Amino acid sequence: MSTFKDPSAVSSYQQTAQAKVPGMAALHRMTHILLAESVPPTGEVLVLGAGGGLELDAFAQAQPGWRFVGVDPSLPMLDLARETLGAKASRAVLVEGLIEDAPEREFDGATCLLTLHFLDPDARLKTLRELFQRLRPGGVLVVAHHSYAPEARMRWLRRSAAFASVDGVLNEQAEASIAVMAEKLPAISAADEVALLQAAGFTDVELFYAALSFRGWVARRPL
Repeated sequence: MSTFKDPSAVSSYQQTAQAKVPGMAALHRMTHILLAESVPPTGEVLVLGAGGGLELDAFAQAQPGWRFVGVDPSLPMLDLARETLGAKASRAVLVEGLIEDAPEREFDGATCLLTLHFLDPDARLKTLRELFQRLRPGGVLVVAHHSYAPEARMRWLRRSAAFASVDGVLNEQAEASIAVMAEKLPAISAADEVALLQAAGFTDVELFYAALSFRGWVARRPL
């Protein structure tokens, strides 16, 4: 994820992310709705992969009483998140690091958007278990990222790349990006996603978002 420390990539992240992820603003709105089913009006939410701050800003606007801990391995991306939050940054503690660096206490809810597809299954399961341990009983987790069966990855990545292009036509730069993503992203099938969430201890796993190569699930730490 060294790309997210490159100044040009950081400065363009918000624009490019919104162009590449179908319905990104709607994804944030849906995530807020799912969180609000369990997070009280003055609750605390853990946001893993908080760099850029788009989801933090969306949640903070929708819930003026919520507080946040945002974790991301990229300090420049956290700086962008702080800038995006503006005056609302006083309600967020931003932590440079991985999930292990998050405070070891129970949060009312947690999110991990556009992040887990960077991790292989073993690292992903470890991360999900760490998230589970940082949720109160009954707390909700929302995740969304690239998810597809390995044998279908090129088909789905080409579709997503076409969505991100201006006219749906893939040029040489897009083709090169597809090849890099196919090699670097250890994405897994939807069935395996659910199995990992359950192996980490989560129950009530439900699909709520599906957009080309992206999928999103909501799950809960049992009471």
